[in-house]
Amino acid sequence: METVTLKVTGMTCMGCVGSVQRVLQGMDGVKAVDVSLDKAQATIQYDAAVASPAQFKAAIEDAGYEVA
Repeated sequence: METVTLKVTGMTCMGCVGSVQRVLQGMDGVKAVDVSLDKAQATIQYDAAVASPAQFKAAIEDAGYEVA
């Protein structure tokens, strides 16, 4: 199990947090997601054999947010 923290910009409310969380939780290999509006980040615990940080970045960007 791996853990990565990505800096997410563009989130302005708890609805944004929910959107990012839903997108990430729906991905194969993701075990846990913690999205923080205050810290502007998403911490993802995942199976590295199934998912990768590049996939998380793409999914977040597809949802309309930016990954720094």
